[in-house]
Amino acid sequence: MFREIVGHCLQNKQKKAFPAFGVALSIGLLLGVLTAGSSTAFALEAGPKPQPEQIVGPATSLPVPRFVSLKSNRINVRRGPGSDNEILWVFRKKGLPVEITAESGRWRRIRDQEGETGWVWHSMLDGRRGAIVTGLSGDDAPVPLFAEPAQSSQVLAYAEKGVVARLPFCQDQWCELEINGYDGWVLRDMLWGTYQGENFE
Repeated sequence: MFREIVGHCLQNKQKKAFPAFGVALSIGLLLGVLTAGSSTAFALEAGPKPQPEQIVGPATSLPVPRFVSLKSNRINVRRGPGSDNEILWVFRKKGLPVEITAESGRWRRIRDQEGETGWVWHSMLDGRRGAIVTGLSGDDAPVPLFAEPAQSSQVLAYAEKGVVARLPFCQDQWCELEINGYDGWVLRDMLWGTYQGENFE
């Protein structure tokens, strides 16, 4: 599990577990290529949220909110910005994407994919990006990684929903993912960890 619950108010809350980097990848089927004009092309429904209005963080002068990733396999998440605050849970997944929503000195308030928030020490966060493969809402089918940013290109592999990946590049509707030795392209709407229209490299 990504989160070990320790706070009294969250003892009964269940946290969904996700596969590790690259678990559940299968070699791509070279004949099962999806094209944008075919009946098998994805109907994009649920995806990244729009990029919110940003402010400059008082501690870093970086945009808030912004996405980062977890730097360690054990990170305490506290009720407030200080080591004297109650630990609500412990993250146990290096590379997991989270969203910084506030800064207070060397503490950062973060939000995870499920909307849970808490405060972590700044050095526990990494500016390198990660993403969670979400696929389409209501569809458990694995998500294809394409050789090029086009649905007509070769499918290199498939990633199950919930896989955590490195996210080095996004441009327009496509993002590049690195998962367990595979390097391919995924439609942005299949991921959590980036905003709509956010381009970076």
